[in-house]
Amino acid sequence: MLPGNSQPGNVKKAAIYLIILSIAFLALEFAAGFTIRQSIATTLVLGLVLGTVLFWDIRLSFALIGSFILIGSGLLGVEKFVEFSSLNIILFLAGMMLFIGYLEKNAFFDYLIAKLMKILGGGGLRLVFLILLLSAFFAAIVDEVTSILFMLSIVLSLCARLRVNPIPFVMMTVFATNIGSSATAIGNPVGVMIALNGKLTFSDFLEHATPIAFAAFVTMFLACFLIFKREIAEFAQRSREISVKDIFDQHAAKNRLLNAVFFTAVFSALVMHAQIETALGIEKNSMLLGIALGAAGVVLLLERSEARHFVETKIDWWTLFFFMLLFASVGALEQSGVMEIAAAAFSSLFGASKVYAASAVMLLSGVLSASLDNVLAVAVFIPLVHDLGLHEIGGTYLWWSLLFGATLFGNLTMIGSTANIIALGLLEKRGLPRISFMQWLRAGVLVTVPTAAVAFLLIYLQYLA
Repeated sequence: MLPGNSQPGNVKKAAIYLIILSIAFLALEFAAGFTIRQSIATTLVLGLVLGTVLFWDIRLSFALIGSFILIGSGLLGVEKFVEFSSLNIILFLAGMMLFIGYLEKNAFFDYLIAKLMKILGGGGLRLVFLILLLSAFFAAIVDEVTSILFMLSIVLSLCARLRVNPIPFVMMTVFATNIGSSATAIGNPVGVMIALNGKLTFSDFLEHATPIAFAAFVTMFLACFLIFKREIAEFAQRSREISVKDIFDQHAAKNRLLNAVFFTAVFSALVMHAQIETALGIEKNSMLLGIALGAAGVVLLLERSEARHFVETKIDWWTLFFFMLLFASVGALEQSGVMEIAAAAFSSLFGASKVYAASAVMLLSGVLSASLDNVLAVAVFIPLVHDLGLHEIGGTYLWWSLLFGATLFGNLTMIGSTANIIALGLLEKRGLPRISFMQWLRAGVLVTVPTAAVAFLLIYLQYLA
């Protein structure tokens, strides 16, 4: 899926790109019964998404050009552009990037995980379980990108010292990370998107999403134990030779007490943001953004002379700019009435049963996440779930179905989530064996199917039984 460097490869992709868009336009215009404006708007948004997948390295170019055409053709007004650009999500992510970047710079997470592993103990199968549990835990309380970066560095270092094949343990770490990222509102960009658009608080996630994520994690571990039984046994046997304290350089951590207090204060405030909003009498979820911005402000005060450089280097402006344009472009589907038609069609197909609606949202968003990327999938589905709220099948359960469809199905393929792509990049960067598409898919199916089934069962028991 990622773009190649060869000219013939790019020409072939460009031809495929134009053929798919042409077929899509004709199908929408003549088979789906869309108006010309609706067909053009849908084709342009599809072109932006498809261009992102086929030409990943220049995805921002597709977002910019696509936005230009949508605005220039009158299919996306400035008001809708601003409304759908989701600046609250963009600013929240930027603030959290500064906060996490500061703690990462001071090796806070390395120190914290070393302490946790020392307290909980290591050795044998317990060490494998602990590594996966910590991968899920840090993905939930930090974010999947930060978690996968430092957890994979630990896993790869351990595998090298133990002289075992790292591929199974890289895959298991990614599986755990993706599942853990669904547990809280800040573990994954899609969680932030769903929380802010669905008006769900951090406490709502802890009450409803965290138990489901934990059940999915246990299911994943049992599945992985069966899939990689021989590799885990070999790892467990050799790991008894290494002391946990030898894995980390704990002296690299700076300002330990200050960072511990800072981290605890910010995380506690995020958990309690709904109560803070009620006490202050302010809009729901406004403090979720406010806390992220406040934490970022404290970081820049602590950095002082390096503050400007910190902002320039720790915030992934490329990704945030792309997200903003992607979110905004979906506004063209709302403005042209496409989302209204989609919601009515969805309600007509699945409106007889909320069980059908929940399963359809989870399955369709999941397949789209596995094929493209979970952020792209959720960006497309959010307006649909919003509009479904006007129908009888609307409800909070659809937001949870969307969350777990997007995150759990991210384990299905190599490109299903950001964590997967980062893991593949780290393997390539270190000159380690590559994971083939089929190798990932075989394990991904055996993990995704049972975890998604468990998540759906728990959503059913909470909302639909």
